[in-house]
Amino acid sequence: MFLRLIALFTLLGASGALHAQYPSKPITLVVPFTAASDADLAARNLADHAAKYLGNQPIVVVNQPGASGAIGTLAVRNAPADGYTLLLARIASQVILPATDVKTPYQWSDFTLLSLLEVNPYVCAVKADAPWKSMKELTDEIAKYPGKLNFASVGAGTLQNFGPQYLFSLLGLPKDAAAGIAYKGSGELTTALLGGQVQFACSNLGALLPHLKSGTLRALMTTTRERLPELPEVPTARALGWPEMEKLAAWSALAGPRRLPREVVERWIDALAKLSRDPGWRDRNEKLGGIAAIRSPAQTEAFVRDQYQLYEGLALRLGLRAQ
Repeated sequence: MFLRLIALFTLLGASGALHAQYPSKPITLVVPFTAASDADLAARNLADHAAKYLGNQPIVVVNQPGASGAIGTLAVRNAPADGYTLLLARIASQVILPATDVKTPYQWSDFTLLSLLEVNPYVCAVKADAPWKSMKELTDEIAKYPGKLNFASVGAGTLQNFGPQYLFSLLGLPKDAAAGIAYKGSGELTTALLGGQVQFACSNLGALLPHLKSGTLRALMTTTRERLPELPEVPTARALGWPEMEKLAAWSALAGPRRLPREVVERWIDALAKLSRDPGWRDRNEKLGGIAAIRSPAQTEAFVRDQYQLYEGLALRLGLRAQ
């Protein structure tokens, strides 16, 4: 009996030590996209400000791009479930890719979802000297001359492509009412729009905001429920009669391999609760065009599940699901 009590106390002590000790070494945060991408900027903002809430252990950002985010995402799914290899999950790689391509080597649910981090408002814009002064003028032109206009995307299974095509479907237009031109990233997309290679684009606010503020681009619509403080003159999709478009917005989340230890999850819940009140992290989020959105693991799982179901349904509806 005495030996059993010693064993029990040893086990409880080891459990408590894990909670107290994690993290005892640097944490690798994998970004499945290139440097300077929205995912990369969100990861570095997290790494810069969360470490002080984790015993000042460094959070090392590692970019593992490729295959629309699948390479880095799969690497984290297959990593040891010890909390030292985590994922900066993005909407494109976490839900849109598995929702649109049945050959994706993972599912959205193959991970421990720790928290949503931020939501990135989605904006449709044209070049400042474009003839369309409103979203209605632009969509009227698309309806009147199908196939005449081009829009920029970063690939078929991306939010930048889904947005225009979803809008076309709401308007009763064919999915090729305007032609999508794919670029390698949001930077190239913005450059193409500025250069007049395409007539419009719908993308994350962060990529477009500097040019909207400088006056070289003009926003026609945002999918946020309320008007954006940065762009108070820009109407919402709801105000324009398309409330369904509110479902479309980019986001970042923090995730790890499936079955992370409870002690690791609890340590991150505590750290992220403190991060949510950190003025440095919040201010950087705003400058990057994001809205802070820390949530519990359960709330995050429910959110990501809903997003997967949304894009799976849209992919089937728009004929974008690859077999």
